[in-house]
Amino acid sequence: MSETAPPAAAPTTGASPAMARRAAAAGGVGTLIEYYDFSVYAFLAVTIGPLFFPSGQPAVSLLLTLAVFGSAYVMRPVGGWFFGRLGDRRGRRRALVVTVVAMGICCGLLGLLPTYSAVGVLAPVLLVLIRLAQGFSAGGEIGGAATYVAESAPVKRRGLYGSVTALGSTLGFAVSAAVVGLVSTLTTAEQMTAWGWRIPFLISIPLAILCLWVRVRLEDTAEFAEMADKREVVRSPLLQVVKQHPVSILRVIGIAIAMNGSGYIGLTYFNVYLINDLGFDKQAVYWTSALGIGLACVTYPIAGALSDRFGRRPVLITAYVGYLVIAWPSFAILGATSSILVVGLVYVVYMSFNGFAQVPAFPQFTELFPRQVRYTGVALGFNIGTIIAGGTAPYIAAQLVQSTGNPMAPAFWVMGVAVVGLITVLTLRETGRDRLPV
Repeated sequence: MSETAPPAAAPTTGASPAMARRAAAAGGVGTLIEYYDFSVYAFLAVTIGPLFFPSGQPAVSLLLTLAVFGSAYVMRPVGGWFFGRLGDRRGRRRALVVTVVAMGICCGLLGLLPTYSAVGVLAPVLLVLIRLAQGFSAGGEIGGAATYVAESAPVKRRGLYGSVTALGSTLGFAVSAAVVGLVSTLTTAEQMTAWGWRIPFLISIPLAILCLWVRVRLEDTAEFAEMADKREVVRSPLLQVVKQHPVSILRVIGIAIAMNGSGYIGLTYFNVYLINDLGFDKQAVYWTSALGIGLACVTYPIAGALSDRFGRRPVLITAYVGYLVIAWPSFAILGATSSILVVGLVYVVYMSFNGFAQVPAFPQFTELFPRQVRYTGVALGFNIGTIIAGGTAPYIAAQLVQSTGNPMAPAFWVMGVAVVGLITVLTLRETGRDRLPV
């Protein structure tokens, strides 16, 4: 069984520079909106926890709320299978249009949910169901965006063009933090609890309409068009990718564990830790999160360009070694400081390493699979890795602190997933300068 297809000749058709730029922009904008929709829940966890899971112990409400955040990831492989099949059989563009519409609808519905005080246990049940639907939608988004952009980008610039996908997903968290910060600034604590928390969810509706407008104007990739013309579309992409490329799937899982297990600590757990455990002001944390994550995103195109110049492996290895070095000091500094400026600096440094872990990963994923199963292979491996160490990361971090009484415990989690990534990358051959396998 082959684990990765060898480089092959380029397809006879190719994306124009203008189309490559449009593809990167559409992938980045769509992923930003999709991850805004998905992550706004995490930034509101401290507020909505008591509304849906009332308890005499705030830590219990928070853990249940974070568990629901993680539950959405259970559906991501199912979504990856569904949208991967759609994308590999009917076209990348069609799948990406459906994912963003579905996510926008789900996020809007979260803003309309009744709370526990209004309908009792039905409230958390509906919350879980909608989060599961969000996970299903998200399962097809980033693998599809990565595939679309990689197939449209120039061969020697896939890392740079692909950085827009990673940039979009991370900026989605920054924008959601900024929106939650703005709403909390403009409302009192009572208003935020009563109705203000609904606004960030409802904003997703016009954002989804904007993304839909961008994506329906795109053409499908030349890779898919040529594959369809040559009747190379396979009946069951999932069955074929599992049978013929199991090692490639495992490699995507390993890299996804490292990328998400470390990244979600900065993207979601830091704000919970700062507010709940360290007593920082909510508004200050929201704005600091947004600014710190946003500033770190400046490094993402640099990471992409470096991966085109030196290869995917050296940049990924740099990220994992970096996390092994900074994980402990990051938590130690956060636990010792009372300065929100210092907190912001920790955010920037920590999330900059996430750029080096995330940006080369997406083109690397696409370089492991032939075009007949590329969307499915990327989505399947990425979503399994995200279940293991992505959505679960904030819950595991909070549980580690709760069970051990040691606020430094999550640092060991970050180190552990970095080791998984390092081992995985050492098994890869360099593919950054090769054409995508056909």
